[in-house]
Amino acid sequence: MSITAKELAKMMNLSEAAVSMALRNKSGVSTQTRLKVLALAEEHGYDFSKVTKPNVESKHITFAIYRRHHSSIVGDTPFFAELSEGIETACAENQYKLHVTYIHKNEDVQKKTEDIASSDCAGLILLGTEMLLEDFKPFKDLRVPVVVLDTYLDFGDCDCVLINNVQGAQIATDYLINRTKKQPGYLRSAYPLGNFDEREDGFYRAVRRHGMSKSKTIVHSLTPSVEGAFADMMEIMEQGDELAPCYFADNDWIAIGAMKAFQKKGLKIPEDIAIVGFDNIPMAAYMEPSLTTVHVPKKYMGKMAVKRLIDVIQNDEHYPIKLEVSTKLKKRRTC
Repeated sequence: MSITAKELAKMMNLSEAAVSMALRNKSGVSTQTRLKVLALAEEHGYDFSKVTKPNVESKHITFAIYRRHHSSIVGDTPFFAELSEGIETACAENQYKLHVTYIHKNEDVQKKTEDIASSDCAGLILLGTEMLLEDFKPFKDLRVPVVVLDTYLDFGDCDCVLINNVQGAQIATDYLINRTKKQPGYLRSAYPLGNFDEREDGFYRAVRRHGMSKSKTIVHSLTPSVEGAFADMMEIMEQGDELAPCYFADNDWIAIGAMKAFQKKGLKIPEDIAIVGFDNIPMAAYMEPSLTTVHVPKKYMGKMAVKRLIDVIQNDEHYPIKLEVSTKLKKRRTC
């Protein structure tokens, strides 16, 4: 019976992580340590097929959509449909087949990653919108290249393609303040996501840049769906809570739900309350009035994720990158 990586680590008085990096020829251990691990592994009959390089001849890319909660916002939405379209287009243009799979936090994620690694897969695009750093651990030692899409995981050995959320929120909030000459409120998602945290950062940067106080900002926490945001905002107004003269919203679903609530209460947009959203979903253009929002080039993001993955697949030298895709403000009639 061949020796395991765990047994090697114990024999050499090294951590399992160090042995894993040495066997997979990853950075993080010295050349001397790597050579010692490889020599001892070979001596004791270690099964190197477990850490062989991905089959660069494979023309199959896996797109894995990770979900943390059953009430996930990742799934059948225009935002993720456009991301997927960009991925599908880029794969077809480069003669790669695409396999799509869903991974839920409550499943056996380790088994799922092992299935991906053992399949005829050249690389993995991982939709990390809902992921936290600890969620990525099962994916870290995959023998295939991984590109994380729509979030940034800061541990140094991961390629990420994401929105420049801070920039987008700053542009939107600057425009809102310049148009209204008033301090904006913030329609914050009740659902925590890394993207929303970055948008909050951009919002407050703009507020401070205009000499306004963060502590005076009126903030409402709303469910990130049209129906949920509408119900939450109706309850807020019925309670008599103070309203801001204008708002930046974490996404278009929140903005549209809040708009419907304001209008139901007889408030005019933008005369009584101005509002700016984020994402530029198709519905935003058909609202009355049409929603000013931050446009995200979603198809382009998907294409760039595939392009980066193929670059990693086809080249031995690898330096992880963080690629932030810029946004633009789509000016319409709500501000």
